[in-house]
Amino acid sequence: MLDIAAELHRWCEEGRDFAVATVVSVGGSAPRLPGAALAVDAGGTAVGSVSGGCVEGAVYELCQEALRTGESVRETFGYSDEDAFAVGLTCGGVIDVLVSPVRAADRGLRPVFAAAASAAAGGRTTALARIVDGPPGLLGRALLVGPDGGWDGTLGGHPELDRTAAAEARALLDAGRTATVEIGAEGSRCGRPVTLLAESSVPPPRMIVFGAVDFASALVRIGKFLNYHVTVCDARPVFATGPRFPDADEVVVDWPHRYLDRTGVDGRTVLCVLTHDPKFDVPLLERALRLSVAYVGAMGSARTHRDRLRRLREAGLGEPELARLRSPIGLDLGARTPEETALSIAGEIVANRRGGSGMPLTGASTPIHHDTRAPSDRIGSVA
Repeated sequence: MLDIAAELHRWCEEGRDFAVATVVSVGGSAPRLPGAALAVDAGGTAVGSVSGGCVEGAVYELCQEALRTGESVRETFGYSDEDAFAVGLTCGGVIDVLVSPVRAADRGLRPVFAAAASAAAGGRTTALARIVDGPPGLLGRALLVGPDGGWDGTLGGHPELDRTAAAEARALLDAGRTATVEIGAEGSRCGRPVTLLAESSVPPPRMIVFGAVDFASALVRIGKFLNYHVTVCDARPVFATGPRFPDADEVVVDWPHRYLDRTGVDGRTVLCVLTHDPKFDVPLLERALRLSVAYVGAMGSARTHRDRLRRLREAGLGEPELARLRSPIGLDLGARTPEETALSIAGEIVANRRGGSGMPLTGASTPIHHDTRAPSDRIGSVA
């Protein structure tokens, strides 16, 4: 739901009644991940998507029905091969969708949804935890959880249920993940199990581009397209200027290794080294390869890469650290222009993030949609 937070925040501010359909579980080659949402207001306006088009019409009708009845409902959509015109996912996947009405007069769910949409639209760190499977009376109930573990709203039922749900949501929020978690209806292993979907809204991940070169300008643009907060850093003030990189969130004049020492990074950060100069590259990579970041790539030919590895070994880096370096940076697309090179780099970043091979899908037998984090995205029962 938080993927359409800006629109929902506006609807809440305008006092509109609406229903939200959220993907809560996926199987096979499903086009959207848990948390993807479609919302429909009382006037019939729709925003968002749960399937990329396959079942939007049926989900639209479910939203309208939820607005009429005031009840949350969970529906499964899968592939149908009996009728070519039947509602289903032609890709062969399966998705479960939770549809919840959010009415202005609802003093329980409405304030939680409004606060969640406001926080996410404003770029503040927050998590929305909802019961997506369990006793009918609890289905769709929601909590808003902050980074300190405090919460607003209630899931109903046993008093410990809110406390346990908030703790699980905070753990996922700390990791910047959206996932389901199963707990007991009494907040432990006791009682009928309930499944929560915890949606995390965190600031965009960082992309730091070192080297204010022509290739950097193209990479900045595609980084913004992929929803990164993009910083360009170069020690040369004549090149590191705002007018040269109007799409960057920040342009920093500093030696790359000094900037990396003083800036904040995390497990989602990608570092792209385009300086192509040992006096910049080596001290920077010596630090970068020891950090817990998502990706470190460096531009240069195969010969440059071999020389760079020699220098890094002399600087004390071991083979496990050197194995993390993506160099020459990017996928083999035969790229020539800065834009093509940026596409090559972005492709490698996405493949690294999602566990893709970078190979053509034609003739492939592996799933089209897969994620390196998928096996751990459904967490077992907690005590």
